[in-house]
Amino acid sequence: MSRVSLTPRAAVREDAPVLAELWSDVLRRVDRAEQVADLELVIKAAAASPEQRLVVVEYGGAVAGAVFLRLTTLSPINLESCVQSIQPRVLPEYRRHGVGRALMDAAASFAEENGVLHLNATVPSTARDANRFMARLGLAPAATYRLAPVSLVRSRLSPPRPHVGTRSVPRVLAVRRTQRRARAGQEELPLPE
Repeated sequence: MSRVSLTPRAAVREDAPVLAELWSDVLRRVDRAEQVADLELVIKAAAASPEQRLVVVEYGGAVAGAVFLRLTTLSPINLESCVQSIQPRVLPEYRRHGVGRALMDAAASFAEENGVLHLNATVPSTARDANRFMARLGLAPAATYRLAPVSLVRSRLSPPRPHVGTRSVPRVLAVRRTQRRARAGQEELPLPE
């Protein structure tokens, strides 16, 4: 029985449609043609930069997975060098064939080529299998990355103010109930003899 070979390589423009399928849930919410155009720009920028690499892994001649690698710092305030492995993904039909391992091997090689001691991986928090895989490779959770529309955050930071000069209905009802209880309490008081 022959083993199908895994071949990591730099992404080329022709890979953009497959990458749009692979990363469809994390790309801009536009039609597929625009997503492909976006990825063509990303591929071109990665090819031109020594600090970036977009790696695809072929399984039997077909693109099976990809990862975007970026040489950066641990954070804007911690200037220690790091290689970010952004969205390492494997197409469902190629899972459990070593593609993910090949992607992370490419990330480790990129880090070693640049003399970098740390590697991180950005995977969706809901991707249970991917997170388990990263844990088996020794990558521990280091931060929580949260995302929300600005309008939602703004609405939660500054709740709407009531209009000046008008009472809200629930407040008016609460005042009326309090007054009724007070009147009912006065009627039940025994009269002094």
